[in-house]
Amino acid sequence: MKCSKCGEKAVLSGPALCRKHFISYFEKKVAGTVKKYHLIGPGNSICVATSGGKDSTAVLYIMKKIFPKNKLSALAIDEGIRGYRDKTLADLRHFCLKEKIPLNVVSFKKEFGRSLDEILSTKKLKLKPCNICGTLRRYLLNKHSRGFDVIVTGHNLDDESQAIVMNLFRNQIEVLARLGPRTGVSERKSFTQRVKPLYFCSEKESALYALLMGFDVSFNECPYVVYSYRADVRDLLNDYESSHKGTKVNIVESFMDILPNLKKRYADSTIVRCSVCGEPSSNQVCNVCRLVSGIGKIR
Repeated sequence: MKCSKCGEKAVLSGPALCRKHFISYFEKKVAGTVKKYHLIGPGNSICVATSGGKDSTAVLYIMKKIFPKNKLSALAIDEGIRGYRDKTLADLRHFCLKEKIPLNVVSFKKEFGRSLDEILSTKKLKLKPCNICGTLRRYLLNKHSRGFDVIVTGHNLDDESQAIVMNLFRNQIEVLARLGPRTGVSERKSFTQRVKPLYFCSEKESALYALLMGFDVSFNECPYVVYSYRADVRDLLNDYESSHKGTKVNIVESFMDILPNLKKRYADSTIVRCSVCGEPSSNQVCNVCRLVSGIGKIR
């Protein structure tokens, strides 16, 4: 297949583009999302949540390219997953050193007293690994991005279609209202505004971009993902996508049509300060402090 722009060999079939034109297409798509949804302003300080994987490395690189004059820093969470996170963090450190991007690595072990592997080995909590990890990660990302105007994540279209379906299946409508390219029902000073420039980029496109750019990243999945509800939904959507092309795009675009009404409905949701740690929470004691208490960590 030939590139629809220049006739060179295509690296992608839909759209049919060669290496040069695909890279341009992908970067313009990301920049277009940033502009259309007002994700980042010219003077905004930018914290990029990074893991060393394809999506977060791609978005970190593009943010530096789009906003060369903005304050930019990378923030990584070391959950302590042996044989997985240590490898991705090594890749990330090498990338940030090469690109001269400041990197802050925050660990579960230091913050909570135990790594994720150690937490799971206690057998004290009957939650799935991803439930524990997600709760603790979100807490640390918000805590350690404080002072920045925005925190950028590498969530792509596949991730978002999965999140939409998961929350619909679970009847978590208020959680749905917090999704979108700009997360949260409304902007709150207690939360760093989270934005998703890859929102309309498929995982396939993101992976191809990382590959073509020569990023030294691992394409391996977290070993705990097989226990997650998301993995089941991911496989379900992949099956539908293979037989009904456009399923994921349709889910996200349909969701974007109803999102303004969802945000309006839950605009008055209450946020307080956790009585234990002082971080923002919807309850008197936040979910993280409840988790920490459950694994026997004394604050």
